[in-house]
Amino acid sequence: MPITDWPASERPREKLIARGSAALSDAELLAIFLRTGVAGRTAVDLARDLLTRFGGLRALLQAERKDFCAAHGLGEAKYAQLQAVLEMGRRHLSETLQRGDAITSPEHTRRYLSARLRDYPFEVFACLFLDNRHRVIAFEELFRGTIDGASVHPREVVRRALAHNAAAVILSHNHPSGIAEPSRADEAITRRLQEALGLIDVRVLDHIIVGDELVSLAERGVI
Repeated sequence: MPITDWPASERPREKLIARGSAALSDAELLAIFLRTGVAGRTAVDLARDLLTRFGGLRALLQAERKDFCAAHGLGEAKYAQLQAVLEMGRRHLSETLQRGDAITSPEHTRRYLSARLRDYPFEVFACLFLDNRHRVIAFEELFRGTIDGASVHPREVVRRALAHNAAAVILSHNHPSGIAEPSRADEAITRRLQEALGLIDVRVLDHIIVGDELVSLAERGVI
């Protein structure tokens, strides 16, 4: 049965308008993006097939271009549309944490760091530089590594903090495995950076590890 013959309350688009996007399943959200199905399959059926094939929504969104375009019902046009949607989402989130904004919500900051770092297939170490009122000066990705780790150099972090005239920093890095549990090396580099930055009177407010969940080393008592 085509979606147009479904009850209005069950059609993804009408359901979103009536109840909000959070009320929709992954398949329903994807169906709105797809717009149409294929012969004998509605957009929702196709969306469910794709989620099963790729192993979930996140895996689909991260799929390589050739793998994405090879899936039945997708192609170059859909890939381009999806990349545009993802980039708009990233830019929207970035605009909510612009230079001069004060860090007033830890949850907002964590969402921002997760959006920036979560999907890298390798480790990326970054710093959010803040002034003495905890207003944002800059966000920088400082080090990149393999899936096994990144070499973090305290001297470079200190140099960038001085260049920005920062009074505080929030450190962050991702775990490509998705497991955000900090390692001993994570705790050790956090303490080294805290000592090095302390010599120039720059406070480390937190070190956020980004995975499928987020872990705060400040909350763990490391900082």
